[in-house]
Parts: sequence; structure tokens; C-alpha cells
Amino acid sequence: MIFKKEIPQNLMVKIKNTDFSKINLKTLVKGTKIVLVLCLLFLIYSAIEIYIPLNMMSHESVVYLVKKGSGNSEIAKDLKDLGVIRSSYFFKIYVIASFNHTELKAGKYTVSSNMSIYQIAQKMAKGDVIKDRFVIYEGWTSNDIGEYLESRSVCSKEEFLAEIEKDFSGEYYFLSDKPDDLNLEGYLFPDTYEISQQQTCRNIVEAMLANFGKKLTVEIQEEINSQGKTIFDVVTMASLLEKEVKTIEDKKTVAGILWKRLEAGMPLQLDSTVNYITGKNDPGVLIKDTKIDSLYNTYKYQGLPKGPISNPGIDSITAVLYPTKSPYWYYLSDGKTIFSKTLEEHNIAKAKYLD
Repeated sequence: MIFKKEIPQNLMVKIKNTDFSKINLKTLVKGTKIVLVLCLLFLIYSAIEIYIPLNMMSHESVVYLVKKGSGNSEIAKDLKDLGVIRSSYFFKIYVIASFNHTELKAGKYTVSSNMSIYQIAQKMAKGDVIKDRFVIYEGWTSNDIGEYLESRSVCSKEEFLAEIEKDFSGEYYFLSDKPDDLNLEGYLFPDTYEISQQQTCRNIVEAMLANFGKKLTVEIQEEINSQGKTIFDVVTMASLLEKEVKTIEDKKTVAGILWKRLEAGMPLQLDSTVNYITGKNDPGVLIKDTKIDSLYNTYKYQGLPKGPISNPGIDSITAVLYPTKSPYWYYLSDGKTIFSKTLEEHNIAKAKYLD
């Protein structure tokens, strides 16, 4: 026989009188408060890890290279090992939570322990890499630029020269009147440029062309149109001035002389155009070189050369459009520019200064 154990009467009364809904609610509220407090503490801790630098007083920085294909875990570990961040875990958490996990760009970065995880991640997401400066000087030819870029390990001369042979006319309006058989000589604007390790040879050419477009203001374009000239002719003439004389005053005077010769049907007879053909830099070219059959040879052919012979700066372009009128027809440059009104005076000056 199975005997049932009877529940004491007083306990039965207590159970009946107990409101279990109130007990559950109190427990739930208490548990929720605990969870909220824990979450708040975690958020505070996370904020400290992500937004407070490891060492705000540090003045030391390191160069860190993010290689192509590097993942968040690899970058986070490297930064932790370099002593730049406290936690690789929170670096990974932040870049994922901020949707930057696929945006961290390859390249060299300057990082420091006085930077927070947030600052470092944002820097890499923006691609704020270390950039090298390089200077393209007025009057340099495309060959000069190619050799310089190669010497700075930016890209090879061969690669650069191949790039400027490509057709960019659909992207830049000022190339519309450039003959198709000519490269970008003349339009590679001389200036100081900043490049990152990831930039290609094409990026550099595009930067030079974009800069040319900025310098060719609306006022300059309107002046070219009002004079009935083309951008190509102006660039070609400006490229001659870069090779012939140095100061803006001399450029304006020589521009006046050259335009005057063209109008009179006189050959320009410029040594700089012959040097462009031969690759030399002779102040007085050889007679045999003046007979070279090339459309760049202004001794043999009248008018402007076939195309630009250098890359001119804005001073030369301005001088072409605003030349100085003078009684001179000839000039020679020997440190300073000597102007002559007649061929006889010019020959005397040559004998005096060049011979």
C-alpha cells in the first residue's frame, strides 16, 4: 500500500495566498537591472579601449605597412605587437561594428600609441597613407620626367613614356585640338606633387593633366579664343619660351619676337627645337644638326614645330598670350638675354658673347 504524505494545512494556506506573478516580476526587474549595468560597464570599457589612446603622452611614432590582402586580424595583431594599441580584440570589434572591415587600405601609415583605435582605423579606412613629394620643373621634357620618376622608384621611364602615348582626349577638354599622333608632351604640368606607394603611373599622369586643367582658367581660355589661337599652339609656343629664356620679362619679349616672325613668314630658327630632336643641350647647335629633316626643326621648316618641346609653366603660357611689343627681331641668351633690332647687330652680339 502506498501512503501519500499530507501537506501541512498552514503551508497549503501560504501557497494559496502567494502571488507568483509578483515574485516573477521582481526577479525579472532585478535581473534586467543587472544585465543593464553589465552592458553599461561593457560599453564604458569598450569606449575606453576604442577611443582612449594607449599612451596620450607619447611623442614616438612608427611606420606600419598594411600589405595588400592583409586581414583585420593580422593588422590588429601587428598593431598590438608594435605597442600601439591595448587590445587587438577591440580593434577587430570596432572595424567590424563601424563597417570598415572591408575598407582598410593597403599602404604605409604613421601610427603612434598616442592615437586611439578609432583614429588608427579611420586613418586606414580613408587611405591616409604616407606620401612622397616630387617636383616637376618648368621646361622638363617627358624624357626628363620619366627619368626622374624612375630615379625616385615611382615608376619606370619606359612605363611612363608608354602611358603618355595613350589617348586622354575624351577625359580632358584641352586635349581636343592636340594632333592624335603626338603624346602628352606640353600638358604634363610642372608642379610639386604628392604620391602614395599605391598610385600607378597612370594616376601620376592624370594628376598632371588635372593640374593643367586647373591652371588653364576661364580667363585664359577666353583670351586664347579672342586671339583666334588654339590651346595646342599656345602650349607649343610656351614650350619654346621655357627652353629659350628664364625670366617672365624676357619670355614676354621673346614671345613678341616669335609671334612677329611667324606673321612675317620668317623661320623661327631656334636651337632649342634642334636640341629636342638630338637630345643634346647645346647653346649653339651644329650646322649639320640644323639640316636634320624633322618637323620639329625650325631651321628647316617655317612656323611652329610639330608640337611642344617641353612642359611649360603658367608664366610661359601667360607670356605667350600677353607678349611685349618691341623693335627687336633677334635675341641670344648667355646668362642674360641680349636683344637686337637687325641681323647685323645680332651677329655682332653672337661674336661678342658666344664665340
